[in-house]
Amino acid sequence: MTRRVEIGWPALGTAVIAELDERNAALAQSVWDALPYRSLQGHALVAGHHLYHVAPVHALLHQRGTHTVDRREAPDGTLFASRLQHLGIKYGELTEPMPAAPIGQVLPEHLDTLVESGAAIWESLYRSKKPIVAEVRRAGEPGGHSLPRLSVADPQIDALIGEVHAETERIWLSPPEDLADLHDGHIPSGAGSFSTVLTTLVFVNGETRPLGYACFGGLVRAAYEDMPLESLRHMARLLAATPAEFLGYCGLGRLHEFTQRALGGLDRISSRDDFAALMAHLALYVNCLGGWNLQLFPWHLGDGLRRKGALG
Repeated sequence: MTRRVEIGWPALGTAVIAELDERNAALAQSVWDALPYRSLQGHALVAGHHLYHVAPVHALLHQRGTHTVDRREAPDGTLFASRLQHLGIKYGELTEPMPAAPIGQVLPEHLDTLVESGAAIWESLYRSKKPIVAEVRRAGEPGGHSLPRLSVADPQIDALIGEVHAETERIWLSPPEDLADLHDGHIPSGAGSFSTVLTTLVFVNGETRPLGYACFGGLVRAAYEDMPLESLRHMARLLAATPAEFLGYCGLGRLHEFTQRALGGLDRISSRDDFAALMAHLALYVNCLGGWNLQLFPWHLGDGLRRKGALG
């Protein structure tokens, strides 16, 4: 069966078609099953010519790719599914030697459009700060958007998941007010020594990304890899409490509140599946925050700091 995916950027008036393949069949199927959706489009800030966005696909957190390649050596236009909950597309030179799971390829006739779109998305992230939304759909079918909602047995934990899901939906395509305030310099706690703001922004970015990628996402993987439930509870308390508290101090109060309630309710959870569901919703929420933080961050302040020997 041919499975073609259209990835479009309405703000740019561009779109490309990619064909999914069987190199990582389960990952490709998970993405296919989640279509259609929309997401804030991001761009690599360290690795090079690479686009990625947070995909609302819980399975990406724990599904392991059966076939990986060095992204640097993959053809331009390769689609990747990442356990960081990203759908990525290589469109030029990459420098980071990261093993990645390919799931498809942009059609050759659309590669020029991909490069054009990549340049515009970089400008959006680095300088103009005008968000660009990616629309991902099955080629030839209508678009749309929804975020998956998992359920668990305990009513209190299920209600918390409902709140996290609702908040994630609310901020999915609109900048969260607390992050926007932080980037505007409104920090009620006074975080930022001697009234600095950039220092706080750097630390918020440095804590938010690993909290979603490594902590909550890692706990989902651990649950699916059969770590005992009591060990999962213990690791969640060890890994999540301190960064969430710090981020709350910096202005992300809702994140801190959700994390406190989740950690406080861990003893109510009676199965690894329910634990994984709670952590998956927290991961998606924090990964969404992380995407917005990257979009809002004033990267252009680094114009005067260039790699030695860099051409541009």
